Amino acid sequence: MTSAGRFAPSPSGELHVGNLRTAILAWLFAKSSGRNFLLRVEDLDRARSGAEEEQLRDLQAVGVGWDAAVVRQTERLELYHQAIGRLTAEGRTYECFCTRREIQEAPSAPHAPQGAYPGTCRRLSHAEREIRRATRPASIRLRAEVSEWGVEDQLHGHYVGVVDDFVLRRNDGVTAYNLAVVVDDAQQGIDQVVRGDDLLSSTPRQAYLATLLGLPVPEYAHVPLVVNHDGVRLAKRDGAVTLGDLAAVGIPAERVRDLILESLQLPAAPLLDALPHFTPQNVPMTPWVWTTPRA
Repeated sequence: MTSAGRFAPSPSGELHVGNLRTAILAWLFAKSSGRNFLLRVEDLDRARSGAEEEQLRDLQAVGVGWDAAVVRQTERLELYHQAIGRLTAEGRTYECFCTRREIQEAPSAPHAPQGAYPGTCRRLSHAEREIRRATRPASIRLRAEVSEWGVEDQLHGHYVGVVDDFVLRRNDGVTAYNLAVVVDDAQQGIDQVVRGDDLLSSTPRQAYLATLLGLPVPEYAHVPLVVNHDGVRLAKRDGAVTLGDLAAVGIPAERVRDLILESLQLPAAPLLDALPHFTPQNVPMTPWVWTTPRA
């Protein structure tokens, strides 16, 4: 299988400048290393009608193309079911009946971040599970055998993060992100994952899960986010940050692309022309502060 990088947006709305910058970086990383570039729509949960078409249009408008048909997670439910079934057969899962509030309020290990699962349902007896099933559907959690796991990141070096008994399938039946992304990347031959550094802390969970499933762990590169002037991750409430909004004030997609490339210390040009100037080691490691340009 040909190696590949990818971009995997959730179709919850239009992409903003931060999303587009990450997509361009993922494309540059893949193409500079001789990989194919794939697009996966992560539509298990937050799909808005028409958003996928908007996102594909905007990616193409800034020059990001892909080398195979678009894949959607809702078309791959059986793969997730098989992975959870394998883990369950190996005794690596258990039912959890906790609410989010109960998890937040429960005491946890001193080194664990707030919200890390404290293992409340891990040792329930069969009778106790039967009682809880009568009042609340269960999620499925991984029975982790480690408390932390290390990964190698092309930009951050060796990173060690907490691994708890994280959810594999929610109590509404929806496959959790951490499982779906591991199964998808392996099945698609994706061996390079470039995404925002806000996802770095969840990466050890995914690498550990891949190891349990006998799947290869991809190379990682977690890139800095785009932020507003308060240093907060850019969002649509920050004004003209989507291609549609920027076009309405006279800023075409080509100029947005050029501004993104300039923020990466690359020449303003079509992506194929900028590609020879790209090296991963020169990616700026500080967030890019977005200022809406004048038309």
